[in-house]
Amino acid sequence: MAEINHFEYGWITPALSYALSVLGSFLGLVCAGRIRSAATAGQRAWWGLLAAWAIGGTAIWAMHFMAMLGFAVAGTRIRYDIPLTAASTVIAVVAVGIGLAIVGTGRLGARRVLIGGLFTGSGVAAMHYTGMAAMRLDGSLGYDPTRVALSIVIAVVAATVALWLSMTVRRALALAASALVMGVAVNGMHFTGMSALSVHLHARRGELTGTEVSGLLVPIVLAVIFGVVGLIYALLAAPTDEDRAGFAYVDGRHGPDGPADAAPEPAADPVGLRARSTLAQPGSTFPSRRK
Repeated sequence: MAEINHFEYGWITPALSYALSVLGSFLGLVCAGRIRSAATAGQRAWWGLLAAWAIGGTAIWAMHFMAMLGFAVAGTRIRYDIPLTAASTVIAVVAVGIGLAIVGTGRLGARRVLIGGLFTGSGVAAMHYTGMAAMRLDGSLGYDPTRVALSIVIAVVAATVALWLSMTVRRALALAASALVMGVAVNGMHFTGMSALSVHLHARRGELTGTEVSGLLVPIVLAVIFGVVGLIYALLAAPTDEDRAGFAYVDGRHGPDGPADAAPEPAADPVGLRARSTLAQPGSTFPSRRK
């Protein structure tokens, strides 16, 4: 059995992976909070897509491969199959998206949250083990069934809590605290699953296909940067309740002081500007001064 090192570069990779999971969780929670308050089905789908990418793509998938930068097996190189790696991305985003769709439509209740959490958690676990199956090394992989089951349970519980928080938490401080907790849960699931792994090296070494994990670093970093920037821009550009009220007033649907067809009250003119402007109009007659 080969020696496995999960922290080849020390605390750097787990710290970065935790930071990614917290960042993705926070942005995902903010986006998910817009789902139920959205006015149209299109808006709900849009916010659901952004939340799925933030949580599934950044908090889970990008976190996974950032942590894998510190994974090493003594006596063999490690490469990754690109199609399977891409498939793991799709699995994570789709699983989170479906879970959000379950809890984000209809009346929110314990049954919806549990069903959504079960589906999403299973998808997260599938993403993790698909990413592990994408590894190419001079050996065969084995897993401890008990720890695998424990990692799946952690994934389901974490997903259920995440979905519940995404639909109930609104305050900024609570969102930040929830993201910190979700980061712990996501990383806990990852390293629990990794602890179940064992590697048996082959006597004969063959040619390894795929790309090294360092080759995935640039695409992952670019995806995270563009994804985070896009999410922040979407959140900043989204109209607030005050904006919607202003749009409605301009469109003539309603105003803050009454119906749109009601004549507006004349504004106060404490210094006589209106009278002066009337006197200044062409054709107006100025009173003659007494001599």
